[in-house]
Amino acid sequence: MLLTELAAGVGGFVLLLIVALVVIVLARAVQIVPQSRALVIERLGKFHSVMYGGFHVVIPFIDRIANRVDLREQVTSFPPQPVITADNVVVSIDSVIYYQVTDPMHATYEIANYIQAIEQLTVTTLRNVIGSLDLEATLTSRDSINSQLRGVLDEATGRWGIRVNRVELKAIDPPPSIQQAMEQQLRAERDKRAAILTAEGVRQSQILKAEGEKQAAILTAEGQSQAAITRAQGDAQAIQTVFDAIHAGNPTPDLLSYQYLQMLPQIARGEASKVWVVPTELTAALDSIAKGFAPKAD
Repeated sequence: MLLTELAAGVGGFVLLLIVALVVIVLARAVQIVPQSRALVIERLGKFHSVMYGGFHVVIPFIDRIANRVDLREQVTSFPPQPVITADNVVVSIDSVIYYQVTDPMHATYEIANYIQAIEQLTVTTLRNVIGSLDLEATLTSRDSINSQLRGVLDEATGRWGIRVNRVELKAIDPPPSIQQAMEQQLRAERDKRAAILTAEGVRQSQILKAEGEKQAAILTAEGQSQAAITRAQGDAQAIQTVFDAIHAGNPTPDLLSYQYLQMLPQIARGEASKVWVVPTELTAALDSIAKGFAPKAD
C-alpha cells in the first residue's frame, strides 16, 4: 500500500515535471518580435538568421538569441572633447550623432561595440578636421564640419551595418581668455560701427540741410526774379497805357509843360536827393506856360 502510494506520488511528480518542461520548451520556441526590432539567431553557436517583427518559432536549446537590435533611428550625445585648431587654440567640442542600424547581422558580428567605435571615430575625425582650420573658421564653419564628419563616419560605419544620418556640433567652446578677447573685439567692432553710423547720419543730415538751403535759395531767387519780371512787365504795361492815353488825348505842349512842373516837387522830396539841379527843360517849360497864359493880340 505504501509502495503504491509512493509510486503514484512519483508518477505525479514526473508528470508535473514533464508538463513544466513542455511549457518551458514551448515558451522558448515561440518568439514574438516587436515592430522595428530584430533578433539575431545562432544555431549551435553559428549565425543562422535574423528575425524581424512578427511571430517566429525557434528550436529550443539549439537556437539561441545572440542579439536584440533596435532598428529605429537613435541619438547619442558624446561628452565634450578637447581639440586643437590650426592656430594652436584648444576648443571643447560637444557632438551629437544620429544613426540607424540597417544590418543587424553585421552590427552584431563586425564590431564588438559600435557605439564606442562611433565615438572614437568621431573624436579622431574631429581632430583631423579642426586641425586644418583656425579658430574663426571653426566657429563659422559648422555646416562644413558636420558634412565632413558625416561623410567619414558613414563610410566607416557602412561595413558595420550602420548608417549615420546626421552629425551635429552642439557647442564649440574656446578657452575663457579667448572668449573674453572675442567679446572685447566684438564690443570694439560694435562701437566702431556705431561711431561710423553716427558720423554718416551727421553727414547725411548736413548734406540734406545744405541741399534744402540751396533749394530754398534757388526758389527764393527764382521768386524774386519772377516778381521783378512781373513788376517790370506791369510797369511797362502801365507806361504803355499812359503813353497811349496821352497820345490818344492829343495833349498840347502847354499841358505837358504844366504836368512837368507838377512833378518837380515830388522829385525834390526824394530821400536820396541831396542836390537838386534845375534842368534846362525847366526854362523851356516856363516859356511855354508863359506863352500859353499870355493874352493873345488882336
